[in-house]
Amino acid sequence: MEKIERNMIEPIADVNIHEAKAGAINWIHKLQAKSEDFFLKKGISLAIIGFLLGRALILSELSPFGLPFFAAVFLMRRDRAPLALIGLLAGAATVGISNSVTLVVSSFLLMFMIKMKNPGTEGQFKTTSIYVFISLSLVNIAEQYILHRSIQLYDGLMIGVEAGLAMILTLIFIQSIPLLAVRKKTQSFKTEEIVCIIILLASVMTGTIGWKIHGLSVEHVLSRYLVLLFGMAGGAAIGSTVGVVTGLIFSLASVASLYQMSLLAFSGLLGGLLKDGKRIGVSFGLLIATLLIGLYGEGTNNVTVTLYESVIAVLLFTLTPYAIISGIARHIPGTAEHSTEQQQYARKVRDVTAQRVAQFSNVFEALSNSFTQMDERGRHEEDEKELDYFLSNVTEKTCQLCFKKDQCWTKNFDATYEGMQDIMLQLSENQGQLSQNTAREWGKYCSKSPQVIAAISQELMYYQANQKLKKQVHESRKLVADQLRGVSAVMDDFAKEIQRERQNHHQQEELIMEAIQDFGLHVGNIEIYSLEQGNADIEMNIPYCQGRGEAEKLIAPMLSDILGETIVVHTEECSEYPDGQCEVTFRSAKKFTVETGVAHAAKGGGLVSGDSFTTMEIGCGKYAIAISDGMGNGERAHFESRETLKLLQKFLVSGIEEKIAIKSVNSVLSLRTTDEIFSTLDLAMIDLQDAKARFLKICSIPSYIKRGDKLIKVESSNLPMGIIQDLDVDVVTEELKAGDILIMMSDGVFEGPNLVENFEFWMKRKIKELQTDDPQEISDLILEEVIRAKGMIDDDMTIVTAKIKHNTPKWATIPVQPRRKKAQ
Repeated sequence: MEKIERNMIEPIADVNIHEAKAGAINWIHKLQAKSEDFFLKKGISLAIIGFLLGRALILSELSPFGLPFFAAVFLMRRDRAPLALIGLLAGAATVGISNSVTLVVSSFLLMFMIKMKNPGTEGQFKTTSIYVFISLSLVNIAEQYILHRSIQLYDGLMIGVEAGLAMILTLIFIQSIPLLAVRKKTQSFKTEEIVCIIILLASVMTGTIGWKIHGLSVEHVLSRYLVLLFGMAGGAAIGSTVGVVTGLIFSLASVASLYQMSLLAFSGLLGGLLKDGKRIGVSFGLLIATLLIGLYGEGTNNVTVTLYESVIAVLLFTLTPYAIISGIARHIPGTAEHSTEQQQYARKVRDVTAQRVAQFSNVFEALSNSFTQMDERGRHEEDEKELDYFLSNVTEKTCQLCFKKDQCWTKNFDATYEGMQDIMLQLSENQGQLSQNTAREWGKYCSKSPQVIAAISQELMYYQANQKLKKQVHESRKLVADQLRGVSAVMDDFAKEIQRERQNHHQQEELIMEAIQDFGLHVGNIEIYSLEQGNADIEMNIPYCQGRGEAEKLIAPMLSDILGETIVVHTEECSEYPDGQCEVTFRSAKKFTVETGVAHAAKGGGLVSGDSFTTMEIGCGKYAIAISDGMGNGERAHFESRETLKLLQKFLVSGIEEKIAIKSVNSVLSLRTTDEIFSTLDLAMIDLQDAKARFLKICSIPSYIKRGDKLIKVESSNLPMGIIQDLDVDVVTEELKAGDILIMMSDGVFEGPNLVENFEFWMKRKIKELQTDDPQEISDLILEEVIRAKGMIDDDMTIVTAKIKHNTPKWATIPVQPRRKKAQ
């Protein structure tokens, strides 16, 4: 019995519910794809729209919809024009045979005119609309004359009205259908484009006038369903616009439907206002509008029928998939769906950009690794191979014709090889000199000892030149690897910066706005981009301040108290007229500031100095001070030192690390010219957040840090830039404090007068005796003392003095209520 039950239960357990669900979903997707292919790609939808537009009439007499629709399809999708024409003719035939004949003749006349004079690409839409006006006018005039042998004033007026409407509808139809639009993929619609789409849809629904199912009008159901759809998708403004446009088209088609414009407009307004209630709220708005307008327009007799029509529209709206509603909302600016779509597009572009930058970073990293990875085993084998080539060249010149060749290289190979190798090493280490002991021992062993030693000495010159070239190539590869690694690091940081999304700070924005408004200031808009400590970034619109400085004096101190750090005005763009808005950017203030002073003089009191200097804030909270001294004096030295600082500045601003930047500048200088033109470099990088300084000195003289009565010497020894490619940069790090004075100078200042025995001691004493802490005065006084001591300006002199100070805000912090102080 248990076995039978087990056999009965097991097949049920084999049913896979997930596969069944997946199969059902796949079947639905296949059905949807086939439907889209049948209706959209094959053009059946155009035939259906053409059938309804062929039936559509205005004032029960005019039919201006057919020819414009055919012209739009013929212009945009010429391969689908026959299907559209068949649908139009079928729809026109349900109204009257004369309508079909008129539509056929006017269509062929339109195609003939386009064939005779094809409109250009630039003005084809306007030209086609004019062709529609001419062809429809001529055909209607001919028909009226054939039937009545005369044309009355009223007939001519109606013909002109119909042709004019057709000309306007041609432009509307071209712009309204996304399938026929000039932009094949529209991200968002303008209000005018939405109106054009509604005109097309309302014109199509006009073709259903007169259709009734159990006494209920199809056009009323479809029009209210359309209002529900757009009211839910776009809100009150779009819903009421759709109601007004649709009602207006219906009233033109049938005067009895005039009250429908009020009902549809009111329904769209109420439904849009209640869209937060989802489908129930929008449907409730339509039912309320139906009851109110129905009682007012047609009385209590037909209100039941009108209510039934609205209920059926609500049922259709309920059965509509939400994907269709959200798809419509994505094209309407101002909706949440449209904002999400734009954010997704921007995020996708950002991700693609970051990915590309990261890929470039990986490429540069791989290139750097390819330059740095050296196979030691391969290098050792290569060195042995080069030694073999070296000795084979010597052997070819000396041992090839010797009678002891077989004895030396066949029986005593190792001894001969090691003997020649030892001679080569001694000649190389002793600058071409060979010890007498080695020469005597080799003479006993080799019958051509002098010739072999001379050949080894000669080949050694080529060997050493080759080794020197290989070393330079190795150094160049190492330098290129460092540069590539630096570029890779910069690009990797840039990719990470791109990936950082702007955080939403709605709550903080409301707190800040409330605090400022409670203080009595009016703020138009607040945008918070970052609240990171030390990197706050806030944009704000404030009313025209009339130059009173409200942003600097009031708002920045309040933000400082709210965020718990010093906030200052970074940029401010005041309005040019009294009623405008001032745009202000607030950012975190740095904890330290640097005040600099410079004094310099050219050799002999000339105008052009070989020294160059720069002081700059390079971003990322760093401040750079640099002095470069070109070799010699005059314009050439000035050009070299200036180019050195220009290259260095570009590297530093790009974000490349200081050591790699200096090595890169050195490589450029060493490879740019064969002339012996060199430059020194004295660079100080000061972090404005913690006052930590990094000194990189390339053949520059010492710098001094004056801290009260204490004097700190900063020095390093490196060769000048441009002499060798593989420049070893020593970095000296010092912790600066507020009040410290940094003094940097060129070698022309440090080369003291002959009367001073210990110039370094003299310089320290002069710096300690300074009675001022103003950077400019210090630079001027030191330069004056040096010139007085020397009695002349015998070299270019440059002194740069920097004072480190706490960044004290100009205005005191204004406290706000305690409950609002924690905005971060």
